[in-house]
Amino acid sequence: MPSPQQARAQASAITSGKSAPEADAAPTSRLRELFDGPRLSPGQRRIAQYLIEHITEAAFLSITELADRVGVSQPSVTRFAAAVGFSGYPALRERLQSIALSSLAGGPGEENRANELQAAVDAEIENLENLRRDLADPDRVIHVGRELSRSTPLTVLGLRISESLAEYFGYAARRIHPDVRLVTRGGSVAYDALLQSRAAGGSWVLAFAMPRHSQETLQAVRVARGAGLKVALVTDLALGPLADEADVAFATGTGSRLVFDSYAAPGVLAAALLQAMTDADPERTQARLEKYEQLSEQHQFFLRD
Repeated sequence: MPSPQQARAQASAITSGKSAPEADAAPTSRLRELFDGPRLSPGQRRIAQYLIEHITEAAFLSITELADRVGVSQPSVTRFAAAVGFSGYPALRERLQSIALSSLAGGPGEENRANELQAAVDAEIENLENLRRDLADPDRVIHVGRELSRSTPLTVLGLRISESLAEYFGYAARRIHPDVRLVTRGGSVAYDALLQSRAAGGSWVLAFAMPRHSQETLQAVRVARGAGLKVALVTDLALGPLADEADVAFATGTGSRLVFDSYAAPGVLAAALLQAMTDADPERTQARLEKYEQLSEQHQFFLRD
């Protein structure tokens, strides 16, 4: 059986002309919002993840069929429905069917169809629109930006595919923060860096965890928490062990239409956290940026446009 990435390589092969339209991504976003609030048990998270991944089919399953598909008991499904705010499974299924049918109503059949590359861009636009709705109330971003600004040193963690996001954030954060420590290697190297950061007075870690989520990221987050550091997490799922370990989790979608994921929404979210850091201490920000501009001019870091 091919891996998910191999399957995507076959499905997203670029062809000329037109192809089938992208499936509407909105139902996935609506389900994440529905399941994001309550604290779910591991078994309940399995049910939630199954519904997210199979909404058009799962919405019409009986409680017995859903329990069998997920591998849980029928009472577990009933408790899950109650945990996410419904009187029982019938009420939850009614909501799921509404979400599934709204997706099908806007699905295939339109003449204006995108090719594979356009569909990938459309999916990222949907991710950005979802992020825009999430940022309608910016209080969490403002609060976390203030906390990251105060943490000296500030540790930024990003392993494997998440390294690029961590590098971007760390590069920019160094312009406005006096001590930013970047951790992009896992295992004992990460543990040493996290423990040293805490010993030096650090209070927060900003961790990036994009799929596929690695065991070493989870272990590093646990080490950070065990050392007394608080963890702000930027990831793609609000449910799961990584989000459970974080003090604050920002979940935003990644582009998964092509062989390798794209990160438009996580990148904008990282920039929003940087903005919140600059706003938290405007005098320090201004002083550091002015000093950096003087150095860059003195040493001619950049080309003159």
